[in-house]
Amino acid sequence: MGKIHYSKQPENSTKSCKARGSDLRVHFKNTHETAQAIKHMPLKRAIRFLENVKEKKEIVPFRKFNHRVGRKAQTKAWGHTQGRWPKKSAEFLLQLLRNAESNAEYKGLDTDHLVIEHIQVQRAPKVRRRTYRAHGRINLWNSVDMFIKNLKMAFGSYGNKGIFGSSWTAIRFQK
Repeated sequence: MGKIHYSKQPENSTKSCKARGSDLRVHFKNTHETAQAIKHMPLKRAIRFLENVKEKKEIVPFRKFNHRVGRKAQTKAWGHTQGRWPKKSAEFLLQLLRNAESNAEYKGLDTDHLVIEHIQVQRAPKVRRRTYRAHGRINLWNSVDMFIKNLKMAFGSYGNKGIFGSSWTAIRFQK
């Protein structure tokens, strides 16, 4: 496997932190929707949201990969109709958020003012296996679970501009 690069680099790396997970055995579509739900959230709010998802107090809206996803009343808060509570995806993202939080503390950043400005989930190849059948036949036995190849995050702090130069993300959370 080659070296993994971040798809987006912050303008000011001293005021941001990153975290990444590779080859995680978790469903891609659930993790993608969960990651999009916590995008542009403050770090503490994102951690609280994922813990609430595990307890089914808050729901993850399914916007892109929503075929055969049931309609739930909790998604009205998001202005949507379909959603789920992906427990395993929430656990993996919680581990990643806590890793990023410890990276921020190590760099001396204030974790109360961190905002998730970029999060990206990519699909990895399926695990290909074979099953041996009667009469000398061989069938493919691909794994149903998808791997998350690169799950990348970058955090920015409150300010006039975000760490990627976009001002609307930082203004959105200023109160």
